[in-house]
Order: sequence, then structure tokens, then C-alpha cells
Amino acid sequence: MATVVSREALETTDTRTRLVEVAIDLFTRHSFAGTSLQMIADELGFTKAAIYHHFRTREQLLAAVIEPILDELRTVVESAETRRTPHARAEHMLSGYAALAVRNRGLVAVLASDPSVATVLTERAEWGDLIWRQLALLADVDPGPAGEVKAAMVFAGMAAAAGPAWGNRDDESLRKLLVEASRRTLGLRAPRRVT
Repeated sequence: MATVVSREALETTDTRTRLVEVAIDLFTRHSFAGTSLQMIADELGFTKAAIYHHFRTREQLLAAVIEPILDELRTVVESAETRRTPHARAEHMLSGYAALAVRNRGLVAVLASDPSVATVLTERAEWGDLIWRQLALLADVDPGPAGEVKAAMVFAGMAAAAGPAWGNRDDESLRKLLVEASRRTLGLRAPRRVT
């Protein structure tokens, strides 16, 4: 049985998608705090009222931008948590987060470095919990304050190094460099290859 979708529903979905895409571009260029709904409206040639039809606040728009990345991060974290040892969990987390950061280069850098984004993340308990779980997977390699500091450095460092300033690297090379540098920071050896 075919599903009939109204033209209005398609236009609403397309408009919402365009809003999110433009928001990502502007957040990457100006930060979340530096981007207003009016800037997004101007970029799209919309009125601010048209944006309010889809998103009442910048925070709601940020949620629409963040949710797909956090869903992907949740998958990586949950998979890493199933590994048997702290080193295996950290290795899986490093590889998964590096791949996510490279796929979402500019946006991950903004999300990790913009204090106003951190505020929004901590306001939603499930998002804050996910970030802490990610950090714990890295910190458990070296339990205690030193491990926590190293984990925070890896998390922030990967996000910053995946940013637009490093755009001249191809994705796979950058991913490998991020994982290697993060391993060194955490004191991990590369996993042995099984032949």
C-alpha cells in the first residue's frame, strides 16, 4: 500500500531540512552563540516568523542539529561499553569518536568548544549523561584524576583537530592521526593485528 504524503508535509520537511543545514553552516562559521535566528532567516530569505513555525528558539534548532550526532555517539558509546577491558573500551571509543568527528568536522569542533552549546547539552540529562559515559570510557584506562584530565584532553583535542583548520587532510588520514595522537595521550598501545 502506497503512502500518500501531502505537498504541504513535503514542503515543511524540506524547509526544516534547509533550516538545519543553514544553521549548521552558520554555527560552524559564527558559533552557536554568535548565530541568531535572524541571521538564519536572512541567509534563507525567510522572515523570522517563518523560522518560528519550525523552531521556537535557537535551542530547539540546536537540538535538531545535535540529535543526529548524539544518536551516532550513543551507538559508539553503547558498543564500546560492551568491550571486555578498559583498553578495548577506550580503543573502540577512540576509533568511533574519531570517525564521527571527521564526518562532522566543523560542527563537532563548534559543539565541543562553544560554552553556550555546553549549557544546552547539560540542560538535557540524557545528553549530559552520554558525554560523561564517553569520558568515562577513556578515563578508565588510567583511573583517577590523571585519567579524567587525559580523557577531557582527548575529547576536546579530537574535536578541535577535526575542525575546518585541518581541512586539507583527507578523512582517513585525519582519522588515523586523531586515533594515534589520542592513544599516545591516554598511554595506549595500538591493538595487535591478528594475522
